[in-house]
Amino acid sequence: MSGAGKSHWTRKLAGAGFRAISIDDRIERKLGSELNAGGHRGIGGVAAWMGWPDQPDYREREHKYLASEIESMREVLDEIEASGQEGIVLDTTGSVVYAGEEICRRLQRLTTVVYLAASAGELDTLIARYSSDPKPVLWGDVFSQRSGESAREAVARCYPQLIAHRKELYERYADVIIPTAQLREASPDARGFLEILDSQARPAR
Repeated sequence: MSGAGKSHWTRKLAGAGFRAISIDDRIERKLGSELNAGGHRGIGGVAAWMGWPDQPDYREREHKYLASEIESMREVLDEIEASGQEGIVLDTTGSVVYAGEEICRRLQRLTTVVYLAASAGELDTLIARYSSDPKPVLWGDVFSQRSGESAREAVARCYPQLIAHRKELYERYADVIIPTAQLREASPDARGFLEILDSQARPAR
């Protein structure tokens, strides 16, 4: 989920010698012409281009974003499979679970899928982060807006539903589930993170 720490730990592992691949960066490049037309750059620019889920262009842009994500995931998985290279950390988006069963199962086969799980108590923090510093979010059918309700009010009401829906999908595809609270308390370096990962890894499928 956005704000759970995926990119933070990607940077940590990259600093320890891993090759980091960012799906966000690839999506941004694929959407480059549309982003440049609106003067948008970076992950914040992608979020601004997509807009809030109540805006008229949102659904069309949501579709374009997901198409770019699916294409990016296929490309990266092809690269990993062709090279047979180890020592890669793949920083997916929070919406990777919408890329389809085929891609998610292939991701499981080629990598160790780690789910950084936020606790129920951290929900308000995730909502506040999205409101103050939006990241691209695919809402699908989860977002709805009641009469007289502002977009921000609707997001605050629907966000817990989105997290609950994604939680089921994340758990389905994860090889390792690490609570973000555990990482915050332990504050490990890259080696310590890998040790936590190894200690909690599920048996091979």
